[in-house]
Amino acid sequence: MLPVEELVACLRASGESTRVRLLALLSEGELTVKDVTTILGQSQPRISRHLKLLCEAGIIQRYPEGAWVYYRLGEKGAAAVARAILSSLDRSDPVLAGDRQRLDAIRRAKAEEAANYFASRASTWDKERTLHVPEVAVEKAMVDVIGSKPFDSFLDLGTGTGRLLELFREQYNRGIGVDSSQNMLSVARANLEKAQVANAQVRQGDIYALPIAPHSADVAVIHQVLHFLEDPARAIQEAARALRPGGRLLVVDFAPHDLEFLRENHAHRRLGFSHEQVSRWLNEADLDTICIQDLAPDTTKNNHLTVTLWLAQDRRVITDLPVANPTQELA
Repeated sequence: MLPVEELVACLRASGESTRVRLLALLSEGELTVKDVTTILGQSQPRISRHLKLLCEAGIIQRYPEGAWVYYRLGEKGAAAVARAILSSLDRSDPVLAGDRQRLDAIRRAKAEEAANYFASRASTWDKERTLHVPEVAVEKAMVDVIGSKPFDSFLDLGTGTGRLLELFREQYNRGIGVDSSQNMLSVARANLEKAQVANAQVRQGDIYALPIAPHSADVAVIHQVLHFLEDPARAIQEAARALRPGGRLLVVDFAPHDLEFLRENHAHRRLGFSHEQVSRWLNEADLDTICIQDLAPDTTKNNHLTVTLWLAQDRRVITDLPVANPTQELA
């Protein structure tokens, strides 16, 4: 519930056609000013002014990342009023439909750019990771956080070269790696065959729509993937959907940094994530954060990044849902 003045301010800020279109777009996910200017075909100063007014009214939130700023629709207070307004919109309206088509085109272009980047670097992917925090230290921390207790099913999202399927091979009975890049999957299959990992398989799939039965994984990992994504929160939601009651999700990614060349030359969409940001996404996915660990870089070396590990657990009890077959594929 809002006081009268806050409610009036929210209605005043929302009551303009461009701002309604902005709110409709931001209800689909986070966007930058550049994204919005492309979609709406309006100038950067004009769009920035509209976004500023919506921020001041508490309807949207602003997240600076290096030289970029992401905007998203809020959840509470004035944002809840805006969501109620959006629920009354006819999404088939030609103007809104056109905006959504342009949004989809931008997302496809960015996904293609990332896919091309992965395809061109598939054979040297593990080597590139060593440019940051040493991977051996990250792997040791992951093993320590997961613990030595065996479990039945393991899910590696954005499996890349399949390294994690090899790393945890002794702990799981069945492992599945999912990646959208055919080039990466070719490398992963070759690596798994070379390492004689017989209890794992890889498959092509979308991290936002996993080819995995719901409630089928005991442990899922998203390792150095979120910073490539347009909608990290959605990926976490989808990973949570795949977990069994009580299952665990381990997220590994960079802490906030200002190395713009990673965005310009290496297809990074996000310059790291704060403890609070990822913890909020985990909470929204009905996961409880149970451990956060930072792996700081060697300060004597340049351009090294801090890596953060977030371990979360599905808050449902084991009897809440039936257990599905983790090898079941989408129809």
